[in-house]
Amino acid sequence: MSDAILLATGLHKSYDLGRRKVEVLYGVSLEIASGDFLSLQGASGAGKSTLLHLLGGLDEPSAGEVFAGDQSLFGMGAARLAKWRNREVGFVFQAYHLLPEFDALENVIIPARMAHTSVAAAERRGRELLERVGLAKRLHHLPTELSGGEQQRVALARALINQPRILFADEPTGNLDSKTGGEVLDLLCELQREAKLTMIIATHDDSVAARAHATLRLADGLIVGH
Repeated sequence: MSDAILLATGLHKSYDLGRRKVEVLYGVSLEIASGDFLSLQGASGAGKSTLLHLLGGLDEPSAGEVFAGDQSLFGMGAARLAKWRNREVGFVFQAYHLLPEFDALENVIIPARMAHTSVAAAERRGRELLERVGLAKRLHHLPTELSGGEQQRVALARALINQPRILFADEPTGNLDSKTGGEVLDLLCELQREAKLTMIIATHDDSVAARAHATLRLADGLIVGH
């Protein structure tokens, strides 16, 4: 077995839409080493988000395998896969997915509490992360009291609360203006270097992709260049 942190082999993904089937990925294979910073680039509909979701165990392929070390993600069973996602992986999406009734700190510590970290330890780590992303004075603000850029910083802190080895980011600057998006991207890159994270970012933006160590280009469900 490869020593890659993630290995995908022959990934296909299709969706049944009533009378027709839509093929999204056609036999994608890739290997990602620990500490890599990889961008997945392509137009809307190219399969970037679908591939990201398969690599992160959020969705199952129609065919093919994803391995984390020597473990097949989809051979783990639902409980072990959920634990792997919670402990080993962080996700940042274009939409922030913050719970509106929870303040910034409460949103950040949700994954830690799901991992049975004590409230005191989770809050200590959450405060440290919110300070690191520039929100030390916004701990108790609700999402509606935060700007888009601030909400994405909360989402980033939440993704890092369990000290994951892998961070997936799906169009993380897509809902932000260019200045705010640039600031969030700078922060993502800094945190990737500091924590030696393996980071995979899906984007259609050339300026975002240019920050990665390497880029895979997808078109019509296939890797067409890197």
